[in-house]
Parts: sequence; C-alpha cells; structure tokens
Amino acid sequence: MSTRIVVVGGGTAGARLAQRLPVTLLGEEPRAPYNRVLLADVLAGRYAPEVIALPGTREPARLGVRAVRIDRAARTVECADGSLVGYDRLVLATGSNPVLPPLRGLRGPGGAEPPEGVHAFRTLDDCLALRDRVRPGTRAVVVGGGLLGVSAARALAALGAEVVLTQQGERLMERQLDATASHLLREHVESLGVEVHTECRVSGLRQRDSEVTAVELADGFVLDARVVVLACGVRPRVALAREAGLAVGTGIVVDDELRTSDPYIHAIGDCAEHRGRVYGLAGPALDQADALTAVLLAGTAAPTPCGPSSRRAERPPAPGAEAGAAPADTGPATGYSGTRALTRLTLGGARPLDLAAFGDTTALPGDDVVQLTDATRRSHRKVVVRGDRLVGGVLLGDLAAVGTLARAWEGDEALPDEAPLLHLLTHDGGSS
Repeated sequence: MSTRIVVVGGGTAGARLAQRLPVTLLGEEPRAPYNRVLLADVLAGRYAPEVIALPGTREPARLGVRAVRIDRAARTVECADGSLVGYDRLVLATGSNPVLPPLRGLRGPGGAEPPEGVHAFRTLDDCLALRDRVRPGTRAVVVGGGLLGVSAARALAALGAEVVLTQQGERLMERQLDATASHLLREHVESLGVEVHTECRVSGLRQRDSEVTAVELADGFVLDARVVVLACGVRPRVALAREAGLAVGTGIVVDDELRTSDPYIHAIGDCAEHRGRVYGLAGPALDQADALTAVLLAGTAAPTPCGPSSRRAERPPAPGAEAGAAPADTGPATGYSGTRALTRLTLGGARPLDLAAFGDTTALPGDDVVQLTDATRRSHRKVVVRGDRLVGGVLLGDLAAVGTLARAWEGDEALPDEAPLLHLLTHDGGSS
C-alpha cells in the first residue's frame, strides 16, 4: 500500500490492524503488544509474560512512544520525544484508562501518585508490580466486583494473599449475571478463600510512610491492606482526539466505516463509540480492526464527513474471538455494523467454575424465561426469549450449550416453533 497509515495505540485493536496492513504503529508501552484478556493468568502465575504476546506486526512498531498532539491540517502526529510522524490515514486505537474512584488519600497534594501498594489492573506492568509485592499471607483488598475485580481477586488468592473483594452494588458482576448466577459465583469466589463484601462503599485509604496500610469503608469499618487493587471499570482515552477537535461522546464518535468527524482519521477499539455504544471488549476490538482493514484495502475511506455508511455488502467473518467476547456477527464488507459480545470467564480452584453471559438477561413483561439451576453442582442456565427471538442468556458451571445458544443469539433469527424452549438449555442447545 502506498498510503501512509499511522496507528496510535498498541493494544488489541491497534496490533490487529498492524498485523494485517503495513502501518506505522506508535505504542506508548515499551513492551510489544500483548493480550490483556490474559493478564489475570499472568498475575496468578499461570502464564509467563512472554506467553501472552500477540502475533508480530508486519512492520516494526515504534514502542515506548507517546503521541501528544495531532495536527490535522498538516496531517502529522507529534510525539513526546519531539518527533513528527506524517500520515495519509490516521487510526486512533488509544484504548481506555482505568477509572480511579474519588477516594480520600488516593492522591496527595498537587495530584501526587497513589501510595505504594495501590495499583490499577490494566497493564502488564500493573500485573508484574502486583506479583512482586504479593507474598503468601499478604492482606489485599480489591475495590470493584465486576469482571475485572473478580478476575483480580481470584489471581491474588492463587498467589496466597488474604483477599477481600468489595463491591458497591448488590451483587458480583451485576452487569452480566442474574441474581442466581451471581449468588453461585459469590459462593465459588468465597470457596477460593476470598472474603466478599457487597453493598459496601470504599471511602478512603490510610497510609504510613507513603505505603498503604488500610482501606476505610463508608460505614466506618477499616480493612487492613498492604495491597489495594482498583478494579472500578475503564473509561475511553479520548484526550488526544478531543484536543484535535474531533467529535467525542463517551468515546471517539465513528460511523460505519469507522471514520471520525475528520475523514482522514479513524478510531477502533475501546476508544471508539459506534452507534452510541462503546464496547470495551476484545471481540469488538478485533472485529473493528478487521472491518477497517477491509475499508482501507478497498479504498473506500473517502474524505467525507462522519456519518452512517450506506454500504451493506457481505464481508468475510472475522477470525475467532479472544476469550471474553464472542465471534463477530455478519457485517458489511467495507464497514462495521456492530458486534454481539459474549462475556466468558473461568475461575480456578479445586472445582473450576466457567461462566458465560450474553445479551439482555433481565426479562421484560411478556418475555419467556427458561432456567435450570442445580445449587449443589453450582450450575445455572437461563435464557430469555422475546417473541420468537433469543435475546439473552447466562450459563454458569455447565457451558455445554453455550456454542449453539450464542449462534442463535448472534444470528438474531426466529426460533423454530416446534422446538420447546427447554431444549435451548440441553447439552446440544436443541440441535437434536
């Protein structure tokens, strides 16, 4: 390709594009791109850091380089080292930042760094720093009971830490799981030796000699801690785009050809907002990178303002999704129509627990709900059917039917009238 394509960001989306096209990749981290989905396994000691490296890029990446400014008129990217990189097409794959809650004692005067022992859980460096600090018996508090917090708590427990998991909401992973599945998940997490507190708000941190010593709860209770992991979600990194005058909502607003409000600039991955949605998952990031690859190869990224694409030719299916998201649905050959993302998680222990969730697991009036629960075996399967469509489901413990269920949901096709709804939860997903 003669077009100069510059990609800012070496995460899942940026690395995928750089594997498929000859681009200049600017990666802020000094490490080669890696699979963030597997960070908890690195923390737990299951994988060495080099094992989670992503496939190499077509052209050598520029690592440890931070982009600080975009000159849209000159079509250049200014880097923190003073260098300028020219582009014909710019792709922002800047990812997301961890959300740091407004805790008393988290920041010192003038925005000083958090106390020693306080970590986010977003990068490989975060994982390695945690691994260096944790020893058997180390008191660790994880703030946040979502997917990231549960994963971090499991990994810390595997290292022998005494772990407390705090969740402000009523239950663990409340965005993905229904009440029954969340209850069974909590039982499993507690069986790993993790102490779980829900409806529990953390208000501050205590420290001594710049090291964290305790976590203060809003009810006045104090938890001793030598390690605190902040797993409170992520927020799209949009500062570079906003300062360049691009349209920004929650993320960088893009159309179906993943163009921003500047037709020479695209955005993909965690930083991109497509049709009002920011996904924050590996599967959609891969899907967007593949769709943009097709756009750029086809030469269809015409310099027109951001807006919904009218192109609807079929495109090849994306390669298999990473853990944590389902394969992409069918979309346009030179555009992106969205991804139906499925969340998956495996928790270790003497009896490992698998879970998967997709779509809307909360039934509306008139919906049909089928569920099978075996508390003794810690197994729960539930699907929600709206009209003749499968709109959501959650499976915990027994995932034998997840493949067929996911395909039925992703295809958004009418369910056969003759198949009883109970068959959706059989081991073959009703295929026999």
